[in-house]
Amino acid sequence: MEGKTGMTQVAPTETSLDHAAALCARRGAQLTPLRRQVLRLVLEAESPVGAYALLDRLKASRDRAAPPTVYRALDFLVEQGLIHKVERLNAFIGCTDALDHPADCGCDAAHDHPHQFLICGRCGATAEISDAGVAAALARAARQVGFAPRRATVEVEGLCARCAAGPEPAPGAA
Repeated sequence: MEGKTGMTQVAPTETSLDHAAALCARRGAQLTPLRRQVLRLVLEAESPVGAYALLDRLKASRDRAAPPTVYRALDFLVEQGLIHKVERLNAFIGCTDALDHPADCGCDAAHDHPHQFLICGRCGATAEISDAGVAAALARAARQVGFAPRRATVEVEGLCARCAAGPEPAPGAA
């Protein structure tokens, strides 16, 4: 893309992919071409995307791609904190904190940050938030009953702002 200054600008997805590669390299891991391609497909999806939808898209350029190929790449991307699995939807979404964070800052941002998902029950839009207060309240409640949490993902279903502002669907419509 060309900016007003005539300098070439990097597309946001490319920037995120470069950040992901740098983050992996700092951790001694490698964002292989296949992993990068799967991450690109997750980032380019308009909403959380399932493994088989990713496989269908991947087959456009890798006709020999099989479910284990996609699942191994997804497992790596989740392990590296680059994507999250939204259990309610059995789908994957890019981690906004990890991918929007400057790759050269030297920290390990977003690897194990608290995250919560707001899932619209009408249109399926999903937003990731990272509210430390929610995580702290959950940890405090767990400690009160003698539970030691290692990781928590909170998924909240409701209506996004757009759907909440719109008319109610007709009975039986969804």
